[in-house]
Amino acid sequence: MPEWIAIVLLGLIEGVTEFLPISSTGHLLIAERFHWLPKQSELFHVVIQCGAVLAVLAVFCRRAKDLALGWKEPANRDYLLKLFTAFFITGLAGLILKKLGMTLEKESVEPVLWATLIGGVVILVIERMLKGKAGASEITWRIAIMVAVGQLLAMIFPGTSRSGATILIAMAMGLSRPAATEFSFLVGIPTLLAAGGYEIFSAIRHHETNQENWSMVLLGSVVAMITAFIVVKWLLRFVQTHTFNGFGWYRIALGIALLVLTMG
Repeated sequence: MPEWIAIVLLGLIEGVTEFLPISSTGHLLIAERFHWLPKQSELFHVVIQCGAVLAVLAVFCRRAKDLALGWKEPANRDYLLKLFTAFFITGLAGLILKKLGMTLEKESVEPVLWATLIGGVVILVIERMLKGKAGASEITWRIAIMVAVGQLLAMIFPGTSRSGATILIAMAMGLSRPAATEFSFLVGIPTLLAAGGYEIFSAIRHHETNQENWSMVLLGSVVAMITAFIVVKWLLRFVQTHTFNGFGWYRIALGIALLVLTMG
């Protein structure tokens, strides 16, 4: 397979899965671990993830602009403070966990398959609990803090899905599906860009950037950005009238398939 086709496929996987509750880390690992696509560096994955995040910023540019320019309004200032709190808790605790080595190995399929399988069951359970309940639209401080916890869970357990964990935690605490999705996506912008910046800086410091084919990294990033833009726009419409049950069943099926493959 030509290298550029493999890179396009990896960009598509990243763009499709980054903001759906199914885990981009898990899908990229699966594609590379079972040799369906050539393995790429961690730096490659980080940079194309940043491409996907920029797509979300484009989708929410009007909302972000309103929040930034209207920060003096109490409602906007309150929302921004809660976004910053969730981001700050995630960043600080994430650095501590990373220094302490309290994150599972991303190269191992076993943690990913169990996170995928369990995550699918959790989605179905939460959706069943919330059936018929509309949910509130206001982000409370408790929800903001628990969204940070959800991001940390995704950091510790590869395959959890950052978006899935944060959206479902917020919904379980009484937030409506659209409001939970928006808050998850907005807090994901600084969180993922900061994580990406940290990894890129670390790669530069350790002279790892010279080993990359940057034209391929750019190609993967552009594909991820375009794909993520389309997927996020679709998902924002989807959550208005649909549950996440389909994603739950998908995760369960994928987890079982991975279990069979690793046992074979």
